[in-house]
Order: sequence, then C-alpha cells, then structure tokens
Amino acid sequence: MDHHVVAAFSIGGICLDVLGGLYLAYDLLGGQHGPLRLLTRIVTYSLVFSIGYALGMGLFFGIACGVATGITLAIELQRAASRRDHYPLGWEALFSAIRGIGIGVGLYPLTGLAYALTFAALITTGQVIAYSRGMRPGLDYSASGRPRFTLPHRWGAVVRTVGYTATALACSVLVGHIEHAWRFALRLGLVTGSVTAAGISIVPFIEYYADNLPEKRLGVFGIGLVLCGFALQSVQYWVALLDIPIT
Repeated sequence: MDHHVVAAFSIGGICLDVLGGLYLAYDLLGGQHGPLRLLTRIVTYSLVFSIGYALGMGLFFGIACGVATGITLAIELQRAASRRDHYPLGWEALFSAIRGIGIGVGLYPLTGLAYALTFAALITTGQVIAYSRGMRPGLDYSASGRPRFTLPHRWGAVVRTVGYTATALACSVLVGHIEHAWRFALRLGLVTGSVTAAGISIVPFIEYYADNLPEKRLGVFGIGLVLCGFALQSVQYWVALLDIPIT
C-alpha cells in the first residue's frame, strides 16, 4: 500500500472527527442560529457538486471544482436565507474567482497549465458579467423542502452549458490545440450544465434541510461521523498489525 494513501486515510479520519464533534456540540455553537447551518450547507453542496463533476470529468476535477462551488454557493445562499439579499458585486467577483480557480485546478491534469489558467480567467470574467446581470445562486430563492427548477434556472443552465463549451473551444485556439477539442468542449459544457441544473433544482430541499434538522438527528449524524473518523484513522494500525507492505 502506498504511504500517501495511508496518510490520506488518517487525515480524512481526523477531519471527520472534527466535523462530528462540531455536530455533537450543536447547542454550544449557538443552536439553529450558529455556524452549523453554514457548515451543513458547505458539506452538502460540496458533496453534491463533487459527485456530479466526478462522474462526468473524473475524481480530481470533481473534488477541486465541487469543493470550490460548494463553499461559495453555501456562503451566498446563507446570506439569501438570512437577509433575503445578495453580496455586493466585489464579493461576488471574489466568489467567481474562487470557482474559477477550482475549475482551473481541476483542468490542469487534463489540459496543462496554460489552458487551465486561461480557462479560469475567462470563466471568472464570464461569471462576473452574469452576476452584474442578476444571474446568481440566490435567484428565485426558496426553502420549500422539495425540488424546484424555474424558468430563470433553466436559462441559467443553458447559458452555462453554452458558455463553458465556447470557453473551452476558445482556450483550445488561444493556448494550443488539445486532442479532440470539440469532444472535450462539449463534454465539459454538458457536464457543467447538467450538474448545475441538477444542483440548482435541489437547492430548496437542501436549504430546508439545513435550517430544520432536528437536534437528535444532528447528534446521531455527528456520532456517525466520529465513528467513521475513528475507522479511517485505524487503517494505519491495521496496516502495521497485518504486516501489509508500504511503498
């Protein structure tokens, strides 16, 4: 077994222990009005988008792009839920840059550094323009407990599909041709549009879930995370106990 894998298991276990401890300390952290509302959103949205992107573009791209999307989306929707408005354009530009960096990091192993940097810069600019025209995650905000996909959301998914496809083709022209450029551009655009459509449609359910979780269920969830964390951390000791060779 590779030593990097063993270290990854241990780090993952520690992270789960910390996360589980936060859920167990729900009351100490302010209950329904504490930071766990934001944490729940971050974890949930990151998982949803990471899985979606990973299925279409590979695991590394899924994690890099999904986490960046999940964190920024959670922060913006937290504001929409509590204040019913949105951040100033400067903050929205920062969120766009974070998502652009996530996409660039995910693209780097697939396309190379020049392509990834160019794509990240172009897509960040495009997102800022979309924000300035009112297209943002909190558009038609709802926390109804059931999926919802309105007409503006449909247009947003279509524009995102076309925009990512066109940006991928532009990058291929600007920084050098990649193999099967059209196929790659269509794949990236369709995956992004599909994941966006699916993610946006379940936002009302996730928002309702984040704000209305029973305390006992949070505690059970926290215990489950802690147990999973202990299991992952024990991998290093099982490897030693069973004399599994480490490279």
